[in-house]
Amino acid sequence: MKTPTERKLDAQAFLEKMGAGKAALTLAKDDTVFVQGDAAETVYYIQKGKIKVTVLSDQHKEAVVGILGPGQFFGEGCMNGHRQRISTTTAMDDCVVTSITKQAMKDELYNQPAFSELFVAFLLTRNSRIEEDLIDQLFNSSERRLARMLLLLANFGKDDRSQQISPNISQETLADMIGTTRSRVSFFMNKFRKLGLITYNGHIEVNNALLDAVLRDKPELKQDE
Repeated sequence: MKTPTERKLDAQAFLEKMGAGKAALTLAKDDTVFVQGDAAETVYYIQKGKIKVTVLSDQHKEAVVGILGPGQFFGEGCMNGHRQRISTTTAMDDCVVTSITKQAMKDELYNQPAFSELFVAFLLTRNSRIEEDLIDQLFNSSERRLARMLLLLANFGKDDRSQQISPNISQETLADMIGTTRSRVSFFMNKFRKLGLITYNGHIEVNNALLDAVLRDKPELKQDE
């Protein structure tokens, strides 16, 4: 019997190997994968790079609802009966993604337990993240929301050293993601830098002091609104 690690490697090998119903797409920065309203017939898996997910309201206001990286799926709504895309996805830097048709996904989920495990784990993680984002938006100040978003974007927790956010994220995008204004983001970014929580000289580098401030609920991250 294969170990969990071996099963995971088998699943990743499927995603990286081209075949019936699958294709590798190479994207440059700002290339669009699909647009809100497009027909939903394909699932995508990120091998390299980061993808920005945005939604446009009826009032033509755009909001950034997610930034995805290697090892994550997107466009999976087509597996749940969505006939049209409910968001727009754009490459934030050079990306390589695997496109998988809806039928190919169904076949693999049915025939390959390892792949099913990987996909279900992704869905559970995504669901937990959505719940956490909702709680964050409802109960935390914009300062704490920004601190949490910076930690998430930097994939903080892999080790104890500072983590640089790559590709660089603009203050406008950060404001969209946490539901506040650019001026508030600018104010908090300068505050975090002065406190030594981040290094910010064109590129954002998150220091472990920011994680400590969030976990310990230090006064500088108390409710401000």
